[in-house]
Amino acid sequence: MTEPAATTSPKYNTKPIATSAMPPGIPFIIGNEAAERFSFYGMKAILTVFMTTYLLDTNGTVSPMSGEDAKFWVHLFVMAAYFMPLIGALFADWLFGKYRTILYLSILYCFGHLALALDETRYGLAIGLGLIAIGTGAIKPCVSAHVGDQFGKQNSHLLGKVFGWFYISINMGSVISTLLTPWLLDRYGPRVAFGVPGILMALATLLFWMGRNRFIHIPPRGSALFKDLFSSESLKAIWGLVPVYLLVAVFWSLFDQTASAWVLQAEGMDRTVMGVELLASQVQAINPLLILFLVPLFSYVLYPAIHRVFPLTPLRKISIGMFLTVASFAVSALIETSIQNGGRPCISWQALAYLILTAAEVMVSITCLEFSYTQAPNSIKSIIMSLYLLSVSLGNLITAVVNGVIANDDGTSKLPGASYYWFFTIMMLLAAIVFMFVALRYRGKVHIQDEGESIHK
Repeated sequence: MTEPAATTSPKYNTKPIATSAMPPGIPFIIGNEAAERFSFYGMKAILTVFMTTYLLDTNGTVSPMSGEDAKFWVHLFVMAAYFMPLIGALFADWLFGKYRTILYLSILYCFGHLALALDETRYGLAIGLGLIAIGTGAIKPCVSAHVGDQFGKQNSHLLGKVFGWFYISINMGSVISTLLTPWLLDRYGPRVAFGVPGILMALATLLFWMGRNRFIHIPPRGSALFKDLFSSESLKAIWGLVPVYLLVAVFWSLFDQTASAWVLQAEGMDRTVMGVELLASQVQAINPLLILFLVPLFSYVLYPAIHRVFPLTPLRKISIGMFLTVASFAVSALIETSIQNGGRPCISWQALAYLILTAAEVMVSITCLEFSYTQAPNSIKSIIMSLYLLSVSLGNLITAVVNGVIANDDGTSKLPGASYYWFFTIMMLLAAIVFMFVALRYRGKVHIQDEGESIHK
């Protein structure tokens, strides 16, 4: 069988440069990620409120969904968005390379935002979310693997810091958009609120294109990819990571409810902060705002301090984070109990739950990004990253299925009030306990892209 020609132009570097310095393409990737995540999280922040308040029928009459239906569809969308990485990674490593896959699907992504901005009915919602799910999902494993591809052995020690910066860029975009887009929705309506994230996505695409001559372009593997994928080394790596990802999926099942169940819960709370009443969907901004402080705190203070007491391996970080998630949802269950009893608790209690959950996110999500990249054989890094992102998809599928099963025909729930939160708290506790045993049995191998002579004609 004839190998397809590499789609990477000879004028681009195809191997990491032998240097201990930061790769020159990193600022373009970080800037692109900040703008792209602004667009995604800005759109996602207002989805639940849009569905339950602003959605129109074909006659232009307001026809909103119930809260239970909105939770189901939000998590179904997120599930689809995090399933598509498997498809994107396959085509990137097989035919097009990461750069072209990211660039072309980013354009499709822009059209998804355009559909949301122009059509406020269920049809516009379906088309827009469908295109965004394909766009954001298919490029996501390529972007994180593209970061790692910029490094060789001499500067691989900078990978952890760069993945931290990468995550900070995600949350810088997220915190601004999560505060801004709910305000735009409340003040100017869906067209402007969905349009602004679309503009940011267009800027993200332009910035990524501008960095093309600074990037390391790892060529696609062609049909050799499938030989590598089914090699004993690759299958061993995948087999070892699958139980890790299955249990991490439970973390995502809880974490992504900050965009659904926690938004609906915030509507029943006193959201006044320093004399200003926050919108329920704006409360989500606490999470990315905390990330900006917690990432450097963990990286430069807490992790070194803990490491002096006992070796803090990646899997130990993830395990601690999973138990923190249990605590965060226990707080949300107690909040819901207060609301059930007729109270209107202060939003600071949900801020406490966010603080614990965000600490868990730092230990689980950032660690999984770096861990997945280093554990992936060099020839299938995008595919391994997509398998990790499938854990996010599976987590949201779990939440969507639970919400579908517990919904009664009359709009009520089989798990009303606090019982809903306690259900997920117990599920997370069981997953955290099982994860400890999986971590003890895990055996892996670190893989970093080999350095070679720079090709830049």
